[in-house]
Amino acid sequence: MLPIMLYVKAKPAFLASHPLKNRHKVGISLGDWMIFSGATNRDGEINTAAAPRKSAWLRALDAVEIWLSAEKHILPLWTPATIAGGIIFWQIFGDRGLLPMLAICAALFFGGYLLGRERRSGMVLKLAALFLLTGFGAIMAKSAYIASPILDAPTISEFYGRIVKIEHLPARDKVRFELETGGHAELPEKIRVNLSPAQYREEFTEGAIIRLRARLIPPAGPNVVGGYDFSRRAWFNGIGATGRVLGEVTLFSGGREGNRIDKLRRDLAGHIAEQLPGNSGAIAITLATGNRGSINEEDAEAMRESGMAHLLAISGMHVTAIVGAIFLLATRILALFPRLALNIPVPIIASCLAALGAIFYTLLTGAQVPTIRSCIAALMILVALAMGRDAFSLRLVAFGATIILLFWPETLAGPSFQLSFAAVTTIIILHSSKWVRGMSLNGGKTIFARTMRGIFLLLITGLAIELVLAPIALFHFHKAGLYGALANVFAIPLTTFIIMPFEALALFFDIFGLGAPFWWIAGQGISAILALAHYVSSLPGAITTMPAMPKWAFGAMIFGGLWAGLFQTRLRWAGVLPLSIGLFAMVAAPYPDILVTGDG
Repeated sequence: MLPIMLYVKAKPAFLASHPLKNRHKVGISLGDWMIFSGATNRDGEINTAAAPRKSAWLRALDAVEIWLSAEKHILPLWTPATIAGGIIFWQIFGDRGLLPMLAICAALFFGGYLLGRERRSGMVLKLAALFLLTGFGAIMAKSAYIASPILDAPTISEFYGRIVKIEHLPARDKVRFELETGGHAELPEKIRVNLSPAQYREEFTEGAIIRLRARLIPPAGPNVVGGYDFSRRAWFNGIGATGRVLGEVTLFSGGREGNRIDKLRRDLAGHIAEQLPGNSGAIAITLATGNRGSINEEDAEAMRESGMAHLLAISGMHVTAIVGAIFLLATRILALFPRLALNIPVPIIASCLAALGAIFYTLLTGAQVPTIRSCIAALMILVALAMGRDAFSLRLVAFGATIILLFWPETLAGPSFQLSFAAVTTIIILHSSKWVRGMSLNGGKTIFARTMRGIFLLLITGLAIELVLAPIALFHFHKAGLYGALANVFAIPLTTFIIMPFEALALFFDIFGLGAPFWWIAGQGISAILALAHYVSSLPGAITTMPAMPKWAFGAMIFGGLWAGLFQTRLRWAGVLPLSIGLFAMVAAPYPDILVTGDG
């Protein structure tokens, strides 16, 4: 009897009956191969009775392989989550976490190497190491690139500064400048100051150099535990101090007129204010230009407490409305000319026009990160439509999130990134489920039945989004609206199909002096939105407040929600455990008896 160890991709029954002509060891890497150990007789046959069973860790490894094979189409969706893990590691430990991160990634890569190239688990470990290191490196490089000195202590200083950005905030009765100081008077390279409308002059344009006296302070951190941390945002924006102008501002040298987009944005805001004055005009200016400075605090608070504040942040819904309208209009117009429609690819032409519209709208509204994120997603959807692919896919969401995390990794910590991607992911997961697809296919034959089905699905979608977004809102803002889902059932269609289209038509027909009827319709829609916001925010129990929850609890809820939402096999329910632990920790967080602010 000669002992051998055989690695072969075959079933045990095959091994028991197959004679071996060669009696030496056969070495094949683990991979998906079965491991069999036994002995041969003089005829070269395997004695299966002498073969020991697989060890426990090999059986467990095989089980993992089977599970990963079943989830192979889901694994790429974890790419942005793994990159986010590296970003979070930097946010916790900073640059001093480089060596621990390298050690973790080296251990993961070495573990994947030991498992072999053929095993899916080995590939997963090696890719996890790569993406973790990518996320850590992206935010560390971004932090090092924008690093600038921070003001040490409050001071009153007189200095020169070049205006790089002007923001008008009429609702707050102030104008905001971002200035480059060039290190003058031992100040940070970039500061942000507020001045009153009386201190502002039309000569103060972007690029102008002004002389001013201001009280400056370091960027403020959270006022209370778990509060909004402006200092984090200021760091990644390169702002080293903030303050208020004291006395008169002197123009030292004039600046440029400004780029055409900025001038168009200002002119457009002024035109809308003339056509639609008051609170409705402030909302209309926000939808067209992204400038929320004209909205008074009462309306803004009502929108937040009613769960409709997302209507004021130019993001996915607004970009989608623009893209959808242009795509639909282009296809319908091209279809009116049969010879043209039969000889050109209509979907591709319409997609290109819609893409140009999305890019222009993004630039017009200030090209903020949420808008850029939505524009990227819209462009990917248009590419998918032009190629005849499914645009309603989590892969597109994962790709968009990956792009944002690589170029703007600091947005991961902000509520905008978390809320928007959580909402989109929830919508796709919900509408990809079997019962929703079944309802869509069997929704009734009459117009009334289809309408009621659409309203029901819209309500269910709103409720699902509210449930998913509530922990995120509670973590960042410590309060969440209870009636937001019901309010958005009316607010979202009203904004998407009435307010934005008629505002666009009004701006177009204003060229011929015929926009007044369209402005009236858009104004009535905005008034209805504001009335709904004030009504919902005034209802008893409209707002739920919570104390600051532990960060690990928030992380557990996010991880558990992703695990349960993305995976498809029964092991997905394992995500309920960390989700439940996080929810329990959130609810059990103690309410403080006294809050002491950072300044005492």
